[in-house]
Amino acid sequence: MTEAEIAATSPPELADLPEDFWDDAQVVTPQPKAAISVRIDQDVLSWFRSGGDGYQTRMNAVLRSYMHAMKRRGE
Repeated sequence: MTEAEIAATSPPELADLPEDFWDDAQVVTPQPKAAISVRIDQDVLSWFRSGGDGYQTRMNAVLRSYMHAMKRRGE
């Protein structure tokens, strides 16, 4: 893509990024997901679903954040 094509399809909030914003960017390959069955309290599930599509991804992000916090604490 040309710079003009990228600019034409980019969200407006990305328009004023500093010139060096992507200099240290790294390609990250997503980890494979495991399909599981887990019991979640109804109010918690409803809250995540109320955010729209991608609620399972957001739930995974919260769990990942918790995992990293526990690892930093040595647990």
